[in-house]
Amino acid sequence: MQVFKSRIRFAALFTVLIFAGCTTNPYLKSGEGYIQVEGGKVWYGIMGEGENTPLLVMHGGPGSTSRSFYQYSSIAEDRPIIMFDQLGSGRSDYHEDTSLLKVENFVAQIEALRKELGLKDFYVLGHSWGTALGLEYYLAHPEGIKGLVFSSPYFSTAIWDADADTLISTLPDSIQFAIQIGEENGDFMSAEYLKADEVFAKNFGLRKTRLSSELDTVPSESNSFIYNYMWGPTEFTATGTLKNYDRLTELKEVKVPTLFMTGEFDEARPTSVRYFQSLVPNSKFMMIEGAGHATMHDNNDQTVESIRSFLNSLNDNP
Repeated sequence: MQVFKSRIRFAALFTVLIFAGCTTNPYLKSGEGYIQVEGGKVWYGIMGEGENTPLLVMHGGPGSTSRSFYQYSSIAEDRPIIMFDQLGSGRSDYHEDTSLLKVENFVAQIEALRKELGLKDFYVLGHSWGTALGLEYYLAHPEGIKGLVFSSPYFSTAIWDADADTLISTLPDSIQFAIQIGEENGDFMSAEYLKADEVFAKNFGLRKTRLSSELDTVPSESNSFIYNYMWGPTEFTATGTLKNYDRLTELKEVKVPTLFMTGEFDEARPTSVRYFQSLVPNSKFMMIEGAGHATMHDNNDQTVESIRSFLNSLNDNP
């Protein structure tokens, strides 16, 4: 569920945050900052300006970073995009404190950010693990959320595992055998297993070349400890604290317009995502052609246009 130059340059592009006397949201200007949460500081950045309803985006992992969301910069021509690195990864404080690695703590980080920015009306977009987090946040704090975008969604480990098994069955026999042996022996570091992981990722993760952005100027690293503790050694092997995670029933509680989006060759298989979509009234489905899990890199044009069109169709901006 993972997706991936000086601070002076970055600061020139991300300037300041201004609060003006608006009746709904404060006026957000491009900027960056930190908020204090339990366990450390969380970095956030605001990309774009304007009075259209902001979009709050949540990255995958767990333990990945927000850097791939720079590929949504053209959406920021319409509205501010609020990015943040979940505590422990990226530009936020690093940690390996397992007591902090609970879903409710991640939700609390988002609520702290919302309060810091004074958000009253906003959209939420999550990618991969970020969709589970987006749903968790909506369930805990639905007020002010005008719509949701679930990109390459993860809501059930059992379904994710089943989809992974289906995808693995399409790979060469030698790759399937290497995965089988690695999982039977618990040896996730053998050359054969690591090679199989690469093949899986090339087919269903990032299928093309990772795009770069002139806004991506500050080193931002993933946290493999968090990924392994909460998820596991690979995308197709869940051994961590999310092993029994399932929020399918709660999807039926979503009452705002929702877009479900996934890649044609995504780990979040289109058939499963269509099923998720069927559980949410007033929701839409979009398949990104030719893309794996990294839709914003594999087919940026269609990904961006799908998100922009959906948000603009809601027509609730000031």
